Amino acid sequence: MKKQSQMMGIVVSDKMDRTIVVKVTTRKRHPKYQKVMNVSRKYYVHDEHNSYKNGDEVSFEATRPISKLKSWKVCNPKSQAGV
Repeated sequence: MKKQSQMMGIVVSDKMDRTIVVKVTTRKRHPKYQKVMNVSRKYYVHDEHNSYKNGDEVSFEATRPISKLKSWKVCNPKSQAGV
């Protein structure tokens, strides 16, 4: 299966330093029964400034492997004006 270069999802965990866990939900049709199902997958995404919190919507893109589980980074980081 080929990775997409850019995706959007909801942050479900921000407890790690400079890493967020993003849940991406897609709709797929069952091959035999034709029922439409929601399929979710979690991605570990690099967040350099720790700016995203639980429930935030984030877009992220593929990058070189940063660690064992992280191969994604945030596309448009939030501004750090208020920090």
